[in-house]
Amino acid sequence: MNIQFKKAAHKDLPQIVKIYNQIIPSRLATADLDSVNVEQREEWFASFTPTHPLWKIENDEGQMIGWVGLEPFYGRPAYEHTSEIAIYIDQNVRHQGIGRQAIEFVISQLPQLKISAIVAYVFGHNIPSLKLFREFGFEEWGKLPRVAELDGIQRDLVILGRRFDLSV
Repeated sequence: MNIQFKKAAHKDLPQIVKIYNQIIPSRLATADLDSVNVEQREEWFASFTPTHPLWKIENDEGQMIGWVGLEPFYGRPAYEHTSEIAIYIDQNVRHQGIGRQAIEFVISQLPQLKISAIVAYVFGHNIPSLKLFREFGFEEWGKLPRVAELDGIQRDLVILGRRFDLSV
């Protein structure tokens, strides 16, 4: 599938929220237990900056089929060159290599963004995401055992990370 990455605009927020809400019932990729609305995501959307962008993923017809963001990490100046990555793909096009393409795209953008480290927070039972990030050289930087409770089941949160040499 041919896809394009474009900076997300505020008008894209309803579709971003719709795609995000699709994954909540699976209990695989977010600690939200109930759907969120656009209003609840306004502050989150505003947190993206030119150096920590949010991109929409579009198919050949210009339809948004996912999004990927480099969220500011921990909100303090010393972490300016570190980002948390988030990738969400529309349920109708999952398992078609779009997540892989999103990571490749993000990595290609790091030198101009001056991002030298990416962290990903992944539930320990989300085997597909753990595998995907590890294929791109992400390593386990930490593990928070049983910190999330999803439908009465305590779940681990795995912190994956990778450093990037921006001098190349």
